[in-house]
Order: sequence, then structure tokens, then C-alpha cells
Amino acid sequence: MTTVELKNILIHKIASIDDETFLKAIRTIIDAKTESTIYKTSHKQKQSIKEGLDQLQNGEFYTNEQLEAEVNKWLEEK
Repeated sequence: MTTVELKNILIHKIASIDDETFLKAIRTIIDAKTESTIYKTSHKQKQSIKEGLDQLQNGEFYTNEQLEAEVNKWLEEK
């Protein structure tokens, strides 16, 4: 069976299904296989990304644990 034949069989079988929940599940599977989102970034966004990567390379970041400690400290002060 060729890919084209298989696609035609699936199209006809799907067309005969009335179960909306099942059809939504099939759509989710198909969307996951066919989605390929391409994001376009502006010059400003690219610069911000570069700055963030440079900061990361230079060790200029906080760990999740450091942030949680800072938030907890801030909440205790309230």
C-alpha cells in the first residue's frame, strides 16, 4: 500500500466518524505531527537574547533555589 492509498483510506474512514471527542483526539495527533511554528524575531529581540546568553556565559544569573529564597524572604517581610 502506498502513502497516497493509505491517506485516502484514512480520509474516508475519518469522514465517517461522528464522535467529536475521538475526532478531536485525531486532530491533536495530526497537529502534533504537522506543527512547525517559525518565530520571527526583531533586531531588538535578537539583541536581548544575545545579552541574556552573554550574561549566562558570564555567570550573571540566579538559580531557582536562590530566587525561591529571595521570594520567601520578601514574603516574610510582608
